[in-house]
Amino acid sequence: MGWFRRKKDSAPPETTGAAPPPEASGAPPPPETTGILPPPEETAAAPELERRSRYFSRLRQRLAKTRQSFAEGFGRILTGRKQIDAATLEQIEELLITADVGVQTASDLIERISAAKAADVEALQQVLRSEILAILSQHARPLEPTAAEKPHVIMVVGVNGVGKTTTIGKLAARLTATGRRVIIAAADTFRAAAVDQLAIWAERAGAELIRHKDGTDPAAVAYDAVEAALARETDVVIVDTAGRLHTKVNLMEEIKKVKRTIAKRLPEAPHEVLLVLDATTGQNAVSQAQMFHQALGVTGIALTKLDGTAKGGIVIAICQALDIPLQYIGIGESIEDLQDFDPERFVEALFSAV
Repeated sequence: MGWFRRKKDSAPPETTGAAPPPEASGAPPPPETTGILPPPEETAAAPELERRSRYFSRLRQRLAKTRQSFAEGFGRILTGRKQIDAATLEQIEELLITADVGVQTASDLIERISAAKAADVEALQQVLRSEILAILSQHARPLEPTAAEKPHVIMVVGVNGVGKTTTIGKLAARLTATGRRVIIAAADTFRAAAVDQLAIWAERAGAELIRHKDGTDPAAVAYDAVEAALARETDVVIVDTAGRLHTKVNLMEEIKKVKRTIAKRLPEAPHEVLLVLDATTGQNAVSQAQMFHQALGVTGIALTKLDGTAKGGIVIAICQALDIPLQYIGIGESIEDLQDFDPERFVEALFSAV
């Protein structure tokens, strides 16, 4: 009998990446773990202050385009002003909209600033920072899996080109670095290049890859991945999905089928539906999030490519418009550039030169 049961007449999955189970290698099993992300103090080799300093330094560097846009905009509006009048507030509102904060969110922020009756430029900046931080903090919640969730199944969705594959690879690397055993399901079976790229990331991360032949039913790949994880007592399963346009009803139905199939094998799974969005697409990212959430019940967002845009205000727009936690931000190509979203550090990095 094989390592795990397969559905009748289904094709055997191919696996790459991680080492064989402990029973086969003779190595002792890994220590028992809970959840998918350990407390920060368990992953930090350096003291907390040093870790946060590195985090902020890299974040500030990667947000340079947006920060420069904010700094130049505020400098142009506020230089030489001693009092805050209606014309000043109107110009600030235009700056926020230009930064992709969104029309409604920008209007709400200006109303709050007006209500605070800032007496001078310094007070205005402080009120703006506080109000933005309040919005971001309300919608930034970390993953909170329970010890009973094993395997913890994360279904990753998003349109093509948003950085979905690299986000999966980076997340897998973070998890394996903390001792978790990870399986990645290559359920985007209609793009051979996507599966090949995922295989490279799985090898880098030390994760196992479950893949089928091109054109196979994506739901079958997801099912076999969960089946394998149950048999091998794997901690986490990350399921990639097709990234075609969210406006295509039949393709969205295909992703719904993947979700239903996972639940058939493991009730209450997937435990997370992580939506990957591209910050450079601006307000279109909000529209994508709304449609995916309506169809699949998104539980968290990873916002990528923040280092490539001068309109990082989209973070504020997403947090204000959607009641979905912003869990990760992508600020570069390296593994460490997928960071937990920290509202305080983000606001500090955004306004540090203003």
